[in-house]
Amino acid sequence: MLAFVVRQGSAIAAMRHRGNAVISAATPHRLPANRRAISQLRADPTVWTRAVQFEIPNGASNVWSRIGELARNKGPNMTAQELTAELKDARRQVIADGYEMSFGEIATMYKSGELVIDPNYQRLYRWEESQRTRFIESLLLGIPIPPIFVFQRESGVWELIDGLQRVSTVLQLMGELRHPDQGLYPSLVLGGTNLLPGLAGMKWRSDNGDDDDVFSTALQLEIKRARVRVEIVRKESDEDAKYEVFQRLNTGGTKLSEQEVRNSVLVMLNTQFYNWLVHLTDRASFRATVQLTNTQRDEQQAVEIALRFIAYRQFPYQRGLDVNEYLDVAARHLVKLDGPTLEQERNLFEWTFDTLQQVAGDDVFKRWNGDRHLGAFSISAFDAITYGVSVNRIAITDLTDEERQEWLSRRVHDLWSDDTFQANSGSGVRGTTRLTNLLPYAVQFFRP
Repeated sequence: MLAFVVRQGSAIAAMRHRGNAVISAATPHRLPANRRAISQLRADPTVWTRAVQFEIPNGASNVWSRIGELARNKGPNMTAQELTAELKDARRQVIADGYEMSFGEIATMYKSGELVIDPNYQRLYRWEESQRTRFIESLLLGIPIPPIFVFQRESGVWELIDGLQRVSTVLQLMGELRHPDQGLYPSLVLGGTNLLPGLAGMKWRSDNGDDDDVFSTALQLEIKRARVRVEIVRKESDEDAKYEVFQRLNTGGTKLSEQEVRNSVLVMLNTQFYNWLVHLTDRASFRATVQLTNTQRDEQQAVEIALRFIAYRQFPYQRGLDVNEYLDVAARHLVKLDGPTLEQERNLFEWTFDTLQQVAGDDVFKRWNGDRHLGAFSISAFDAITYGVSVNRIAITDLTDEERQEWLSRRVHDLWSDDTFQANSGSGVRGTTRLTNLLPYAVQFFRP
């Protein structure tokens, strides 16, 4: 189902067929901006072919900008052989297989270590009780459920990459779900539903022999024999295949935030980097100045903000790129940073937030009204202040303590009345516009 394997002899035909899906993926509000790209497609079909090929690893939203880039850069004498070589060099392979399995078989594989759930990914298991109950009800009623996706490692072990909530719910019901830090999860006790009110209080087993709220053997077998399709991304696939599959399948159920998806991807690519990034967010000055709501913290916004701080310098923002797409791409590059670079970034991170807290206080990223800071944390202020200050660290540290205190405090306050900042910040400004204009401006603004 997911075999994006482009053969030399049928490369053009395969890409044209894929093009229909790309048009469907383009949202209506983007189409007017893409009219020029569409005219380029009509004039040069090879641009279409190569742009759609680019879409496979990068998402349909990128294909239009890729079309324009290819149309501008394509030489007039490109041969079919050159195009084939280009396709071969750029293609991604997602080699998949799949078949139906029972949840009893899946539970057995999990218990024996043949199916694993990464501990950091496991922490995203957060269905509410009502969602878990409704899923078990669906199994009992025989309602079809979406497939789950696994990645087959070199050892043959399967790693779960999509379907965490469903698989974890069944395992918790059976009393088999292992917590990343605290042994087994408590066994699931169900609630009642409209169709099956008798589910209220039901559980898989009980130590009390007189407990009537326990599934009978027949009902246990109904659940264990319920089947789900398992799609297997095989080890022969591109090394980033599980990353790409996960991002494309994050739909339905309890919607993950962009950063929760990104966190899962980071775990898949480099668990040590993910842990390093989370550790940065524990810095006292960072937590004090980046004042997030409980919901924002639950959705891993602190990790996203720390990622932004590193990304802006290590992987410069590409003009016009959607901010979340930029962070997705940046994350895949940042996981490859070496130890000395990460140590430099950690040191710069700590200096930046310690300095800003000392100079401007905990409310440094809140709006300044001429007398005091007001309102909520501002991502526009964060981007401008932290990037400008971090890039100018050497010049700022050359100031005396007294000079640094007075100058930096004044610049933070003056930022809010600056015309360029006002024109490129606030809720009505697109993220692409903000980053394109504010980041280079901040370097000048915070240069002593």
